[in-house]
Amino acid sequence: MSQRSRSRGGSGRRPKDLRTGPGHSSPPPARIGGAARPGGPARPGGPARRGPAPRRQGPGIDMRLVTAFGAAAVLIAIALVLGGVFNGIGSNPPSAVARGTNCPTSQPPALGTTETRTVTLATPKGNIVIKVQGALSPIAAGNFVALASCGFYDGLVFHRTASLPDGTPFVIQGGDPNGDGSGGPGYTIQDEPVTTAYKRGVVAMARSQAANSQGSQFFIVLDDKDANTLGAANTYAIFGMVTSGMDVADAIYQASPGSDNVPSPVPMTTVTVANP
Repeated sequence: MSQRSRSRGGSGRRPKDLRTGPGHSSPPPARIGGAARPGGPARPGGPARRGPAPRRQGPGIDMRLVTAFGAAAVLIAIALVLGGVFNGIGSNPPSAVARGTNCPTSQPPALGTTETRTVTLATPKGNIVIKVQGALSPIAAGNFVALASCGFYDGLVFHRTASLPDGTPFVIQGGDPNGDGSGGPGYTIQDEPVTTAYKRGVVAMARSQAANSQGSQFFIVLDDKDANTLGAANTYAIFGMVTSGMDVADAIYQASPGSDNVPSPVPMTTVTVANP
């Protein structure tokens, strides 16, 4: 998944750098997560592709310097992807945005480690069904379920459809009331250990590079290849898995592939919660 700080048109954009990451809070940033972009984490970037052996250089060129510069370029590319993908809420969360009915104003109760919920994201392109599991990240799971239950996510958009540097689909990121990766619910939640691997269909919170910066932004991982990039940071709390509708997630990405600021973002018309 990378969340952003700049405004579209959310507090320092960077993806939750997912930009709230994915952050975005894309892991995601909120950019695959609330306000600083799931910049939140540096943008997730895939490993550099290996090319042909370097040609010998002329006199006066130190190949050790060439190699050093190449390695630095790879690190910069990874940082840009993670930061852009997961912009999240920074250390100072933005003011609460009035949304839904009786939505939480501080970290809600965690979901029990033996509990699950089924959350359905209805979009114009179809439904995405997510199995939320308390055993994965109790705090993040409880937060997502609480926001979904009160109507916070209704009408919000997938503002990021990020790609890796080689063009591989990375994440779709949403959940920002500002619609640009800079916003959140007005509070942040505590970080939790990542106890499972990132892969296609994983749903995680976007965040910024700051500790405990997850808010409302979340992201859905689009390709197994994204695991290396997200795993390098390993800070985006995984709380669920898409059980049906990955074709819809792919369609949302294809509508505006590789964009950190989608011009015509696909909305979540309604988000509903069922037990289990």
